[in-house]
Amino acid sequence: MTARQIIIDTDPGQDDAVAILLALASPEEIDLLGITAVAGNVPLALTQKNARIVCELAGRRDVPVFAGCDAPLKRGLVTAEHVHGKTGLDGPALPEPTMPLRGQHGVDFLISTLRDRPADSVTLCPLGPLTNIAAAFVKAPDIIPRVAEIVLMGGAYFEVGNITPAAEFNIYVDPEAADIVFRSGVPLTVMPLDVTHKALTTKPRVDAFRALGTEPGRMVAEWTDFFERFDKEKYGSEGAPLHDPCVIAHLIQPWLFTGRHINVEIETTSELTRGMTVADWWRVTDRIPNATFMGDVDADAFFDLLTQRIGRL
Repeated sequence: MTARQIIIDTDPGQDDAVAILLALASPEEIDLLGITAVAGNVPLALTQKNARIVCELAGRRDVPVFAGCDAPLKRGLVTAEHVHGKTGLDGPALPEPTMPLRGQHGVDFLISTLRDRPADSVTLCPLGPLTNIAAAFVKAPDIIPRVAEIVLMGGAYFEVGNITPAAEFNIYVDPEAADIVFRSGVPLTVMPLDVTHKALTTKPRVDAFRALGTEPGRMVAEWTDFFERFDKEKYGSEGAPLHDPCVIAHLIQPWLFTGRHINVEIETTSELTRGMTVADWWRVTDRIPNATFMGDVDADAFFDLLTQRIGRL
């Protein structure tokens, strides 16, 4: 089996960090070409630093990390320190990263990589707002047909919104960017809240990370200890959704997830529903399907995969 070449576009975030660790622990399936940071959960100065901290935690200083866009395409930045803490990786004490940030802009890295690699060989994995991906598509539209697939975390349908009544955070932060991506024609696989809210960090699952007895296992347990407090209070659930690792898990074991190929459009103008992913789940329109929108996950198998792979690090 040939490992799939991917670029992770991210705004770490504790769950983003777990997704990066899962990718780095899975070299048989995933060849991580680089990480592009974007402003989202916290500002860019922190997301690019956090991405490097995670790479060093995994012993992978060789992974190139690039800083991308520091604000949405047309709007002011909305962040989520109320969930992730002031650093984005609050919880355990973390060292300052020593590996360098690459000098190239993240958008230019996306463009040059997609131009240099064979067409349909690179999968983009956005875990945060879609600003970097959209900016690359606008700046270099010739790369759009070269993308093999985009597998992203974002949106919601049955679970509605987590930042507004109608919108999921990643899409809400930069709906214009999301609209560009969803209209691009690139094959899309979407991990919405409908899936991630079924992948909860229950106490036995967090204890399993801690029981690994490794530094990455301890970090994952402490990160989840920190951020789950917000969601448990908000939803009254027994744990917090582990959103972003669903993207990487799908690349490794796609059978964990089920969904439908449907039309999904992004609301950009309404103050009431800005950032809503209008998913034609029941196929009641004649709009052409543009995304595989996931609706369910085998949560036990998902956490088994996570624990086993994090245990490799």
